[in-house]
Amino acid sequence: MSQNEENNQSNIGEPSSHSGERYWGYVEVIEEGDTYRISRVEIKPRHGIKPQIHYHRNEHWVVVSGVAKVTCGDQEILLNRNQSTYVPAATLHKVENPGQIPLVILEIQNGEYLGEDDTERPYDLNLVKPN
Repeated sequence: MSQNEENNQSNIGEPSSHSGERYWGYVEVIEEGDTYRISRVEIKPRHGIKPQIHYHRNEHWVVVSGVAKVTCGDQEILLNRNQSTYVPAATLHKVENPGQIPLVILEIQNGEYLGEDDTERPYDLNLVKPN
């Protein structure tokens, strides 16, 4: 086994560098493997994650606390605690916190490739025009 393979193997199940603060809140990777990543995502009140697309992974979001306003493709839904949604690969999606308390979501990513370079934003793709 090469040194790189050993490093990848030793990181399975341990939090990755994907954890950390964002302008909209905080992400903590709880566990990850070669084809999945489980994260705790906290979104500040009146903030949200910009629209994005992933081509090699699907996502499941479970609301732990707060209210999530989820846009997935052309569908927009509100999710309360204990509700969940599925985001298929190659689907434009975003999540917002319309409420007054932090929104906490468990996010399960599953796919053949989980690299951040598989994330495209619609402004980059010219799918959404800025106001």
